[in-house]
Amino acid sequence: MFDPPGPRGRRRSRIASAVAVVVVLALVLVAVRRFDAAGQLEVAKWRPFLTWPVWRYLLTGLWATVLAAAMIFLLAAVAGLALAFGRMSSFPWPFKAYIEVVRTIPVLLLIYVVLFVLPAYGLDLPLFWKLVLPLAVSHAAQFAEVFRAGVLAVDRGQGEAGASLGLTHAQNMRLVVLPQAVRHVLPSLVSQTVGLLKDTALGYVVSYLELLQSGRVLANFNHLLIQTFLVVGLVYLVVNASLSKLARHLEARGARSAR
Repeated sequence: MFDPPGPRGRRRSRIASAVAVVVVLALVLVAVRRFDAAGQLEVAKWRPFLTWPVWRYLLTGLWATVLAAAMIFLLAAVAGLALAFGRMSSFPWPFKAYIEVVRTIPVLLLIYVVLFVLPAYGLDLPLFWKLVLPLAVSHAAQFAEVFRAGVLAVDRGQGEAGASLGLTHAQNMRLVVLPQAVRHVLPSLVSQTVGLLKDTALGYVVSYLELLQSGRVLANFNHLLIQTFLVVGLVYLVVNASLSKLARHLEARGARSAR
């Protein structure tokens, strides 16, 4: 979508990157000095995070987060695939309407619907599903667009070759087009998982004890607010950075396979 930068553009980019790094390091240094002046870096305030009971509690919250994220991913992927094929069918408008409408609705509003509206009609879900269901509904619309882009990216000749072999449209999509589309969109799906995992932090709304909610409870117990949330943020950073690295690895491997 744009021309590669020339020597002057690359030089400006390097200078801007160096300035940004210096600014970030300066801000970190200021923050560390402020924390030190306020006594937040004292060893006694960090010692509890070297004990197994604290980490066991946080890892239990992390497991609850991973479990919810995995279920959301599974439901959203299945529903998104169905929505993608529905949008590409001869009767696409209901599926297109669902995708466009749901993508504009805040996830928190969907959670409030499950939390307050459904119980008024006699449907009171367990805490786990009060978090999983609205997030799956929201991410299904996003996954649908990812899958649709993957299917459209498959060369039309692949489908024509399958049809020439006598495959039906359904067999052609299942055996020829869909496997290639999934390989195309796999890095994007992993990247979507990063945002999905962060969205599970909304579990505090329904009192689901995921990682962030576990951090809140722990901070109220040990009265170490800054230390607790820094540790929780570090855990999120490690998990999401690992997923991002996996997405880049899959994307690079796909590029090598294409070449």
